Amino acid sequence: MDRFVYKSGEKLRCGYTTGSCAAAASLAAAEALLTGAPPERVELPTPKGITLDITVAGCKISGNSALCSVIKDSGDDPDITNGIEVCARVELTEAGISIDGGEGIGRVTKPGLDQPVGEAAINHVPRAMIKEALEKEAESAGYAGGFDVTISIEGGAETAKRTFNPHMGVEGGLSILGTSGIVEP
Repeated sequence: MDRFVYKSGEKLRCGYTTGSCAAAASLAAAEALLTGAPPERVELPTPKGITLDITVAGCKISGNSALCSVIKDSGDDPDITNGIEVCARVELTEAGISIDGGEGIGRVTKPGLDQPVGEAAINHVPRAMIKEALEKEAESAGYAGGFDVTISIEGGAETAKRTFNPHMGVEGGLSILGTSGIVEP
């Protein structure tokens, strides 16, 4: 990402959140399904008003579903999730958009967090970003059906042990976070 901030006179490169990664991977999977061509890159608008140009690390189409991934780039922020592969499996359905967490995504175990107890730890802003990206892609392709989305991170459960997630009430994996879509170091 070619966006920088200055902290204590030092120029630091910004990155993008796990939420942006999940939305970009979801968008890539929907695009692959609706066009039949796996994309190499996707453009994703963020809540901060910055449109990201994100490389798609992998994409496989299988029947009415596709699995695409994006590599997290935290910029110069020392984020433990930097370099992880965030995957989205998107399946075509009759109507609506459902979003859940799979392997490596934590579950909420305590009340008071962004999502209800028992839900995947995918916060409301990343959920909104995923939904908006899929709705725009469906409109662009003339698709009137829905999508089932499952976000996963291989090794996410192990990585999460080195975060505050277990203490905060998120067990079994990482959280998909971000309010602006952008990581500022």
